[in-house]
Amino acid sequence: MISFALNGRQTEFAGDEKTPLLHFLRDIQGLMSVKDGCSGQATCGACLVEIDGKATLACVTPMKRVAGTQVFSIEGFPENVRRILGRAFVAQGAVQCGYCTPGILSRAKILLENNSLPSREDVAKALRAHLCRCTGYVKIIDAILLAAQVLRENKAIEWEVNTGIGHSYPKYDGYAKALGTAPFINDMQFAGMHHGALKFSDHPRAKVLSIDVTVAEALPGVIKVFTAEDIPGERIQGIIVKDWPMMVAINEETRCIGDVLAGVVAESEAIARQGVEKIKVTYEILQPLTEMTEAAESSIRIHKSGNLLKETVIKRGQPVDQVFASSAHVVEGIFETPFVEHAFLETEASIALPRDDRGVTVYSQSQGIFKDRMQIASLLGLPEEQVNVVQVAAGGGFGGKEDLTVQHHAALYAMALQNPVKVRLNRAESIRMHPKRHRMQMDYKLACDAEGRLTALRARIVGDTGAYASVGGEVVARTGTHAAGAYHISHVDVISRAFYTNNPPAGAFRGFGVNQATFAMESLVDELCIQAGLDPWQFRYDNALDTGKMTTTGHVLGKGIGLRQCLTAVRKAYQEAEISGLACAIKNCGIGNGLEEISETRLKVADSNCIELYHGWTEMGQGLQTIARQVLCEVLDLDDTVEVVVKSFTDAGAMGGVTTASRGTSLLGHSVTRAAQKLKADLEKQPLAELVGNQYFARYVVDWTTTHDVKEEIISHFSYGFAAHLAVLGKDGAINCIYAAHDGGKIINPALFEGQVEGGVVMGLGYALSEKLPLKDGKLLSTRMAKLGLPRIGDIPEIKVIGIECPDPMGPFGAKGVGEIGTIPTAPAIANAYCRFDGERRTQLPLAPLRKKT
Repeated sequence: MISFALNGRQTEFAGDEKTPLLHFLRDIQGLMSVKDGCSGQATCGACLVEIDGKATLACVTPMKRVAGTQVFSIEGFPENVRRILGRAFVAQGAVQCGYCTPGILSRAKILLENNSLPSREDVAKALRAHLCRCTGYVKIIDAILLAAQVLRENKAIEWEVNTGIGHSYPKYDGYAKALGTAPFINDMQFAGMHHGALKFSDHPRAKVLSIDVTVAEALPGVIKVFTAEDIPGERIQGIIVKDWPMMVAINEETRCIGDVLAGVVAESEAIARQGVEKIKVTYEILQPLTEMTEAAESSIRIHKSGNLLKETVIKRGQPVDQVFASSAHVVEGIFETPFVEHAFLETEASIALPRDDRGVTVYSQSQGIFKDRMQIASLLGLPEEQVNVVQVAAGGGFGGKEDLTVQHHAALYAMALQNPVKVRLNRAESIRMHPKRHRMQMDYKLACDAEGRLTALRARIVGDTGAYASVGGEVVARTGTHAAGAYHISHVDVISRAFYTNNPPAGAFRGFGVNQATFAMESLVDELCIQAGLDPWQFRYDNALDTGKMTTTGHVLGKGIGLRQCLTAVRKAYQEAEISGLACAIKNCGIGNGLEEISETRLKVADSNCIELYHGWTEMGQGLQTIARQVLCEVLDLDDTVEVVVKSFTDAGAMGGVTTASRGTSLLGHSVTRAAQKLKADLEKQPLAELVGNQYFARYVVDWTTTHDVKEEIISHFSYGFAAHLAVLGKDGAINCIYAAHDGGKIINPALFEGQVEGGVVMGLGYALSEKLPLKDGKLLSTRMAKLGLPRIGDIPEIKVIGIECPDPMGPFGAKGVGEIGTIPTAPAIANAYCRFDGERRTQLPLAPLRKKT
């Protein structure tokens, strides 16, 4: 028997002394503030607790080590400390997805008890074991310093009370997320719930000869083992292209190590995983195709249709070879970027419950609940109206939660067993299964005239989309449609092609293919400046996109283009810096390209002091729920005494698309505005209390964009965001500061805006210097988070965010999406700064280390 004090109360444990403390706290004591982010790898810090006054990772602490100790989680902190820490994080905008936050709060409490007047350096040192993928760490330090001040001075923390547009109103659910009381899916429990685990392929390409589940099924506690033959509907699904089987059947070939062969459902997750280990699979191992540049000519066909997923061709103006011949300066280069892992702190999880109508309710962290519903219904052979997908705020997404991973498994198992089932991936499985950022190779040639005006671009782009389409065709297409970056070029010749391989799938990732093109383009812009002896800032300003200028596709831009204002904002720092690198970026808002985009909102007056807001989009830390609330309050002129409850589930009848392409703010903002205007008309006649029960529905549709090959006016997207980043190096080559000037249109919430940009900059920093998926021959060399090259707080330079408000005529109140563009110009800015430092042009990411000056 192990005895210890937990949150001030004596507690006993009679189980296996090797059991991790994390398991005891979460699964036995129900303390959900203690999060599992790395599955016992001691890497993320989300599980941090206090033991005898010391910060300790619960995931690697066996129960035998807590005997006779005092253990505290956030639930046991003094209420005043809990309140101040939580309110400080919300006040400073330090909560985004919130998954890492409780662990960081625990660390902050211990720090402040030992150092009541910490410096920024003290805080950063204390947090070096913690990962945050969302915030960029800046506001976390700000929050801890604010909490320290308030605790010293015995004051209270006041939040912004102005609810409308332009104010840093507190993040929706931010306080609950900070304290760990707002549940993520893995925190949710249902009576009698079973647990599922998945059997993955051992080989990237192999024929499955047999799957023996006999021993697994006989394991005590195992309820059922599922294979492909148990799927009643369409086994092969996909967001756009239906090419991804839920399970690979006997006599079929696996296409990657993320393929699922079977699923085990048991009384506990531990038993389900033991059952997976008992499954015996016999393979005929085949040679995989893992090099994208060989895919076009390879005899190995990943799919029956071949290895080419999609080709995008953009040619306009004169033949570029003619223009190159007459141009004063021509540069060229081949650039390569790697696969990169999203590394959201919350791994994939889903819970499904059978319904009385023979349907199913699915709790999903997905970025597209209506896409989930469509695919799950198809897979189960059900009408869509019998599938209700409930969006539970995700612990990070960044594009990596657009596809089905575990949602359909939970749904199938729950329907077959008529019992609630949870399916969760551990960290190693998450890295193995979900789509990555595309590896790409880009062959660029770029020219300008003697005055420094860009004249022509030729780009040949190859992207590795892995085993399945996901949205890979569209990602690599977007690389092509943004090939010229943020500049006007009259003559372009671009071909981008996405190829299947036996690597893990690649799909959406913050920036959606534009990051890769921008790295190549911005590198060659600087090469032109070096060759022609031109000033990099002036060159960019002279060629920058503006009203009346054309994007890569030939889209002539209208009003609301703030790129030159962004460049102007960083000009003084550029002039004062001894060693620096510049980069500009454009990023589409909306999918566009002729596809219809729909957003619906339903408002319900719940009582005299509460309005419910229903929509179909996803909150994953970016603050979409907060934006929806602020837009509603702005239209209705509501103060903070009226509660606004925001919900997203398919049965609510308010459709939204996949939360991608930096479009959520624009599309949801418009539909909320339209619904609110209807409610406002009634409020002009009677008070809210007399409208209880009334509902107000509105729909906003974008149906005016076009493909790039139409003969009439080209409108590729309804909006674009713009940015300019400046990376400043010290004399030793260290990155001292990154200036990030962003045109956000009308900035709805300044704190959220800054946090999005800061987080994007840090993600771009990792892309530039350290991040790369450890992969060889289609297999992972490591499944440890520590091997992904993720930036930590000690790696972060000073970040100065400069908000440029150039209102977008198509945006709600003039707003633009900023969720993705923060990542895009950072890596090329650093690459250009590195080249200025040592004269070496680096053409691969992550960048090779600097050569020290002699």
